[in-house]
Amino acid sequence: MGQDLPYGMPAKAPVPGTSGLAGRAERPYSYPPVHTSRLSPESYGNLGIVHKPSYTTMSSQNWDAQGRYSPPDPVDDILASPSASDYSLENGAGTGASRSKGSTRARPQRRPSNRDEFDGPHQFLARPPPDYVAMQERELPHLPTNLLVQEQDSVLTRVNDRLSQCAFDFVAKYQFPIPLTQDMRPVERPQDREWTEWVYLLKRLATKRRIPARVLYNGQIKQFVTILENSLEMRHAAKHQSRPLKDDRNILQLISAGIQVAKILKDAPAMQYLDNLYVSTEQQIQERSAAASVRFR
Repeated sequence: MGQDLPYGMPAKAPVPGTSGLAGRAERPYSYPPVHTSRLSPESYGNLGIVHKPSYTTMSSQNWDAQGRYSPPDPVDDILASPSASDYSLENGAGTGASRSKGSTRARPQRRPSNRDEFDGPHQFLARPPPDYVAMQERELPHLPTNLLVQEQDSVLTRVNDRLSQCAFDFVAKYQFPIPLTQDMRPVERPQDREWTEWVYLLKRLATKRRIPARVLYNGQIKQFVTILENSLEMRHAAKHQSRPLKDDRNILQLISAGIQVAKILKDAPAMQYLDNLYVSTEQQIQERSAAASVRFR
């Protein structure tokens, strides 16, 4: 018979304290699950196990990290966490978690494309009396028109050409860039661009802050675009022969608009030229008006 081993241990079981595979004694209880925290070295020492010096390696760090791994957040916490769609104003439906919270704050509704501020809260003014409306809708008074169509075209063409020269000199003086496109040739003279094109260029330079306020009269950079737009009718009146006949005050008004453009661009020769044109045109209108009044006496 073989030698009896103490404590009734199996014959092939390693003896504690010897250099076995792991030098561990078989315990009668089962080990805890892998996701629980490990026992401290002091607790292993109580079991009578001999510990050897441990060497920190990459694999041991990985195993330690797995031992310290905590389970992910519960599903409810993940669903309750805000996402990008929760902050969208156009997401009227929202997520299930946001609906479950029962928030009383209403989301702003998306405005339809065919609605504007006039569809919201508004008011109406009191309708004027019928006799007052009838007085407004009567035939408009006749404004004097003493210049012929050819004379009006000549005056407006002179204003249009002088303003183009004024813009050409302004852009050349301060070396402002002129964008080039395939359908437009480079600018070599003022006539290479219509006055409307010069206005568009100057407006773009102003809105893009390419024109400093110091180069304009009294630094009127905010009034610059408005003054340019007031002169846009100049080219339309000068180039379109089928336009209706303009009254004398409108002709003088267009010349005055050109004077304001030359003034804000600080072009003294152009301003003097247009002012002389205004005086001569006004004098011609007065002479025609005086002759007409004598004729109809």
